[in-house]
Formats: sequence, structure tokens, C-alpha cells
Amino acid sequence: MNQAPSPNLADPAPSPHDALQTQDGRASAPLLTVRSAVYSYGSELALQGANLQLAPGEILAVTGPSGSGKSTLMLVAAGVLAPTAGQVIFNGRVISDDSEGERSRLRRTEFGVLFQFGQLVPELTAGENVALPLLLDGAKRQQARAAAGLWLERFGVADLIDVRPPDMSGGQSQRVAAARAMVTEPSVLFADEPTGALDTMSGEAVMREIVRVAREAGTGVMLITHDAKVAAYGDREVLVRDGTTNELSINLRNGDDR
Repeated sequence: MNQAPSPNLADPAPSPHDALQTQDGRASAPLLTVRSAVYSYGSELALQGANLQLAPGEILAVTGPSGSGKSTLMLVAAGVLAPTAGQVIFNGRVISDDSEGERSRLRRTEFGVLFQFGQLVPELTAGENVALPLLLDGAKRQQARAAAGLWLERFGVADLIDVRPPDMSGGQSQRVAAARAMVTEPSVLFADEPTGALDTMSGEAVMREIVRVAREAGTGVMLITHDAKVAAYGDREVLVRDGTTNELSINLRNGDDR
């Protein structure tokens, strides 16, 4: 990405109170708002006044070429990185002002993250991988395993509960990773290129499962992708280019749950 001398704030930043349209057509206050976010890696600007909003239960496709800043935008929105300027607002609270410890607690309880390669712990079974976030948050082992079984079932891989990642296919592994991301019943799922390591058929099957389960749970999804076919699963699309954002289209799927 080319270095830019200053952030581009030409586009009006969204207010955290601006109404968004949910998938069923009703107006809703944004669940998550990124307002005029700036982030630098040293002297290089990765975000230059980026803006977006996510409604409860909405699937928002965030697209753009490699190096455009879309993954940095996700990390800022999820509270992994604190913006050098601008704000991140979740449920009306400015979480970008919180300490790292407070943001970390939020990620354990309200946010789920699904990465391109799943990042399962290879020594643990599928059930143990999915139960891990609950155990780290203090849940009892029996309770965590029961919840893990339920979420593996929702993603169609309950039979893998005692299988370790090296013995799974790529699609199976990504479904287990998705179950782990959803086991805490987060308000927002951040999915960073969730099908990027899969073949076309496996990728489409995983996306259908993610969309179905997110709809059932009422979870908002911030979907990072460079693939137009994956972006088509979104309700809206935001393009990131050179660290700035531009909304491309509204209601991409027109209520079609595929």
C-alpha cells in the first residue's frame, strides 16, 4: 500500500445512532459503528478515515484488493487494534477508548472471530477446541463440552467431536472453527476470508452454514473477502481501497437466504 500523507475524511462519518435497515426491512440502530478510523503501521497509513456500520443480525461484506486495509479494518472493529484516530462504538459504547483488558473481555463475550485457516489447536479434539473459549471464561468442563456438542451439531459436524484437526478435511476443520467462534453466542462474528483456504464446493458449503447459523442466532457478521461469490452472501457490501471505505450496494441478496 502506498504511504499517504494524511487521512482522507471527505466522506461523512456515520453517526452511531443512524438507523440501518435490517434483513427483514425494519429500521434498527447500528450494533457496531466504525467512525473515521485511522490506523498506522509505523509511518504507513493502513486506514485513512474508514467508516462502516453493522446492524443486528446483518451480514456485511467488506471487500477490496489485497493490501487495501480490509483486514486492518476488521481488527480495529473487533478491538484487537485501537485506532490512532476515530472511534469504534459497540451498543452505544465507545470501545476504542477502553483498555486492552476491557476490549479483550469484550472479545471473549460479545465478539467471535473466524480466520481463513481456522487456527484450531491440533492437539485438541473438535469438542475440546470448541469448548476452549467457554473454559477460558470460567465455565465448568461438563457445561462447556455440552455446549460444544450443540454447536458442532448446528454446523453439521457433531460426529467429529472426538476427532483432532489433522484427521479432518479443510471444510470440516472450518466448520469446527466456525462452531468455536459461535459457541459464546456472540453479538458479532468477524469472519476473515473464511473460505480462502477451501475449494469452491467446500467454500460454498461453509458459507451456507455460516449464514444459516448466524441468521438463526441473530448474530451480525462482518465478512472480509476478496471473492465476489462470497461477498454475494452479504446484505450490503462495503469496498475498502487505500484504507478508505465506500458502500457499493444495499440489500444484495434481497431476502434470499440461499
